[in-house]
Amino acid sequence: MEKVETVANMRALAARLRARTGGLSLVPSMGALHAGHEALIRAAASAGGPVVVSIFANPLSFGSNENFSEYPRTLDADLALCERLGIGAAFTPSVEEVYPRGFSTYVTEERVSKPLCGISRPTHFRGVATLVAKLLNIVGPDRLYLGQKDPQHVAVLRKMAADLNYPVEIVVVPTVREADGLAAAVRNGALTQGQKQEALAVSRALRRVREMVEGGTLSTDRLVAEATHILGQHRRIRLIHASIVDPVTMEPMREVVPGRTLISIAAWLDEIRMTDNAVL
Repeated sequence: MEKVETVANMRALAARLRARTGGLSLVPSMGALHAGHEALIRAAASAGGPVVVSIFANPLSFGSNENFSEYPRTLDADLALCERLGIGAAFTPSVEEVYPRGFSTYVTEERVSKPLCGISRPTHFRGVATLVAKLLNIVGPDRLYLGQKDPQHVAVLRKMAADLNYPVEIVVVPTVREADGLAAAVRNGALTQGQKQEALAVSRALRRVREMVEGGTLSTDRLVAEATHILGQHRRIRLIHASIVDPVTMEPMREVVPGRTLISIAAWLDEIRMTDNAVL
């Protein structure tokens, strides 16, 4: 595995990696790698070609009321995981390398990014799209691996790739969950036992909604009401949204269309923002 810190060196290495058989895969990450990232890397490796993992805490994805400096940084452990999984390269640029002095060009998706988390984090998806557009330009991958854990990221980046004619296949990997159902996330390790018990209400709400759909309930109003009721029983959870939407457009749906409908939940657990979802 090669550790690369500059855009010029990453471009040069990516050109060499693309010459190998199997095509080049990219797994973008903010670092603090966990089981969900490992699943992405393993899925990318299974395609047969070399894999590049970017490890970069993106300041543009943080809002003015979010503390970028507090985001966990575990570079040594991240590199050890990448080494163990046998990837081709880890791209670990500095903020100054990605956004040099005078940087003033951004990528903004104007439709899919607006609802759900786009309401409470109005600049977040601009930051995500700008960084991933840069990574696609620098690395030039054949495949981009994303997690189902962040379905609005997937939808925004699919739309960006289609609208801007990026020749990349987007591969979505299912959410990795702990044995108790909690979705793998960067901040899980920092949860107290009490917080974790409260956090499990989110996955319980999703599971209950799926059971209702399997039982024949297709009214999204009834399903959202049930999820909201479950979460409302937990005093440390403050709901941001519980919405049932089209997973491609993120537009609300009045009735579940099996396999083409998503329930998305975002909530505060004390001061920790949680997101989770399920395809219905």
